[in-house]
Amino acid sequence: MKKSLIILSAVLIGCAGQQETTEQVMKLTYPETTKGDVVDEYFGTQVADPYRWLEDDMSDETAAWVKGQNAVTFDYLSQIPFREAIKERLTQLWDYEKFSAPYKKGSHTYFYKNDGLQNQYVMYRDTDGGEEVFLDPNQFSKDGTTSLSGVSFTKDGTLVAYQISEGGSDWRKVIVMNAETREIIEDTLVDVKFSGLSWIGNEGFYYSSYEKPEEGSDLSGITDQHKLYFHKLGDDQANDQLIFGGTQTPRRYIGGHVTEDGNFLVISAAVSTSGNELYIQDLRSDGSSIVQMVDHFENNNHVIHSVGDQLYIKTDLDAPNGRVVQCNLSTPSPDSWTDFIAETENVLRIGTAGGKFFGNYLKDATSMIVQFDANGEKEREIELPGVGSAGGFGGRMEDEDLYYTFTSYIYPPTIFKYTIADGASEVYKQSGVDFDPTQFESKQVFYKSKDGTKVPMIITYKKGMELNGSNPTLLYGYGGFNISLSPSFSTSNIVLMENGGIFAVANLRGGGEYGEKWHVAGTKLNKQNVFDDFIAAAEYLISNKYTNSEKLGIRGGSNGGLLVGATMCQRPDLMKVALPAVGVMDMLRYHKFTAGAGWAYDYGTSEDSQEMFEYLRNYSPVHALKEGVSYPATMVTTADHDDRVVPAHSFKFAAQLQVSHAGNTPVLIRIDEKAGHGAGKPTSKIIEEQADIWSFFFFNTNSDVNYGDESES
Repeated sequence: MKKSLIILSAVLIGCAGQQETTEQVMKLTYPETTKGDVVDEYFGTQVADPYRWLEDDMSDETAAWVKGQNAVTFDYLSQIPFREAIKERLTQLWDYEKFSAPYKKGSHTYFYKNDGLQNQYVMYRDTDGGEEVFLDPNQFSKDGTTSLSGVSFTKDGTLVAYQISEGGSDWRKVIVMNAETREIIEDTLVDVKFSGLSWIGNEGFYYSSYEKPEEGSDLSGITDQHKLYFHKLGDDQANDQLIFGGTQTPRRYIGGHVTEDGNFLVISAAVSTSGNELYIQDLRSDGSSIVQMVDHFENNNHVIHSVGDQLYIKTDLDAPNGRVVQCNLSTPSPDSWTDFIAETENVLRIGTAGGKFFGNYLKDATSMIVQFDANGEKEREIELPGVGSAGGFGGRMEDEDLYYTFTSYIYPPTIFKYTIADGASEVYKQSGVDFDPTQFESKQVFYKSKDGTKVPMIITYKKGMELNGSNPTLLYGYGGFNISLSPSFSTSNIVLMENGGIFAVANLRGGGEYGEKWHVAGTKLNKQNVFDDFIAAAEYLISNKYTNSEKLGIRGGSNGGLLVGATMCQRPDLMKVALPAVGVMDMLRYHKFTAGAGWAYDYGTSEDSQEMFEYLRNYSPVHALKEGVSYPATMVTTADHDDRVVPAHSFKFAAQLQVSHAGNTPVLIRIDEKAGHGAGKPTSKIIEEQADIWSFFFFNTNSDVNYGDESES
């Protein structure tokens, strides 16, 4: 059906040094969205699914709907007076040289660099004459939508296999090249997905993939049998050897990697995104069998290092915060594992380099780095520049130095060179972004959720800001899949903070900030804890005079898009703006698409039990919307090539929200073309999307944007 709204927004227009308040009128007429008569039955309960037809992303009807929705959205955005000024400012902010930490392969050191506004980072290497371009993804496609998405060298550095993604798809192509001459040496491998590339000597490499869904169903076809293959250099891909997976051992996620010493193939196999079986094969003798080390999916286990027959494993078995254990190849099962680095009160991540082990601990969602010797004894805690996130503590066992990156919400990413022997750090590359950290502050607070659980949140804003309850504030969250939100700098957020805004990130249950217990506390029948934590964060910001509900926006992507969708359904009064991105919005059918069934550990499915079905339906954003309710100004964002969280989730949610919404605030959906779930998105598209998001946020919170007279609001 078509629905028209008159959107009235107070706009302050500067004129001859004076300001006057006027009313800007935007008439929104949403495209007609046909309602179908599809009804599903769950445990005797009938549930209508009127927009099921939008799941067919290849149909002419869906394409017409997308075109119509985008027309309304971009017409609305074009009328926001400061949109171009925000885009210009973002373009200025992005226009500086950006570097990755370097790493050594063979006789060369490699690194990535973006001159400023290049759509994709370029891979360089050092030469006798300075540096040279090694791979330039900007040459892969005219519009910059084909990206470099994984690179793997042989140990001697003479050969390289790299993956490319077209249009943001999770499906990859693999190209093999002579690293010395940069000559492509064999045909491209196709239809590779969720895969690393791991070489055996210079013979070939292991990779993982699924059978590609039938033509025309790339986005919605279920991918549930992952397979590990070995590709022998020079052979046709059709002859690649199946190593593990398929009908005999059907698993949704399978990965294989060769240990640094080349002695072992390690295979991880999982049916969900949490917990994995573990297998190992001795590559030192021909015909050796694959041996199972862990025979269940209840814990996360990863072989991180080997010396001779001794294996080192990072596990959360009997250690929710993680530990490192060791065992001998002759007795690889968990009963023989002994502690190498014991569990602590902080969550452990681990890396190796230079004969050492580096524990990257999460302490209240921020980094603490500890160096251990070859016997697992603590040598030192590494001094970091401040409270934030450090990453990159890994390398080859013969390395004498490593490079790590430190960042926080007010500390632009800075690369440090670290000397392993004496623990000295020095700045290697400093960020050139136009941002003065001394003008801003970032502080961590702890607030109580609905059930009394203490939850951390980091709040960032310009120094000297008056906490008068009227500051535009963006609250961000994720809360799922054991993923931790540790502090990181965002160029885009400068626009918010330099215009008097506040950026807040809540570390919700469901994440990994406090280990597996924290994760489980936000899964399945505990999922409401995540939404309660987010709601309590918003209430804290309001009650402590950071903002008010008319100035508050909420934002999240993927599982965080679900978070935003569920929260705005449960508490539409709490925020003025909602920004759900590539969200999982149909909780009754998410497991029917691509690899969605693998998310069941976190969510459960509507087919598990009547209790689980009713729980999911209660918070599922598509189903929780109620007609006649005034919802916040909403801009849903998704992409036409998202084959992880298929765009049908966002399509159906936007269609239902446009029908249900009783208020005068806009309900828009912005659908990016030739883009996917987010990885590899070109700079030009990132800037355009961020400009639209901030324009929508500032306009609908009636907030000032101070980028010259033409942008005052």
